Amino acid sequence: MIDTHCHLDLYPNPGRVIDEADKRGTFVIAVTTTPKAFLGNVRLAEGRRRIRVAVGLHPELVAERYREIDDVQKYMARTKYVGEIGIDASPACKTSAGLQADVFHTLLLSAEQLGGKVLSIHSRAAAGAVLDHIEKCVRKSSPILHWFSGSRKELDRAIELGCWFSVGPAMLRSRKGRELTLAIPRHRLLTETDGPFGTKDDRPLMPWDAGLALPVIAEGWDCSVEEAAQQVRLTFREMVELHGSPM
Repeated sequence: MIDTHCHLDLYPNPGRVIDEADKRGTFVIAVTTTPKAFLGNVRLAEGRRRIRVAVGLHPELVAERYREIDDVQKYMARTKYVGEIGIDASPACKTSAGLQADVFHTLLLSAEQLGGKVLSIHSRAAAGAVLDHIEKCVRKSSPILHWFSGSRKELDRAIELGCWFSVGPAMLRSRKGRELTLAIPRHRLLTETDGPFGTKDDRPLMPWDAGLALPVIAEGWDCSVEEAAQQVRLTFREMVELHGSPM
């Protein structure tokens, strides 16, 4: 199973979660909210073959921590993965949306200058703005729109721009989430949990719970759960190999 967007360090006992994910053979992209968290995650994941750590600066934190962008750029040279980055224009964050956009634009350009990265991108209430920046900046990187909640028109635009999409059990609880998911081309769809923020039955989703999305996906694709899982693995492998990095 593949979890392309999980906040490993934000679980109450991340070491235990990492041990269990290892036992279950779960591949995890550990996204981070700050460059300092990136360093902590690198220590947590040391020696783990199936965990890749992404460096990020979460848009919700940009207003107070935008000066850390230099550290994000510095650490980007150490990893193929960047996230969580993006823009959040929901009511709580709307006042800093302009600053967020500047930071996002700068990080996209940095990823391009480094030859392209795998990007896990936040776009709550800002899909159009995020896609504008992707269209302007991204040529070598692989943008993954995490928990995409834009309109169908914005989804179609993102597909035309060559984006990937990570979906999870929490997203699939809503009718809109299911409709968007099943409109995504099979070769562009990946699984995630957004744990511990993503939940099921009032408990945090664990990295191996990314597989809970597969029955819904398989039903929409009219295939078996195992066939859906194989397609997700193939999609992820092909995307990552664009950047010269094995799973």
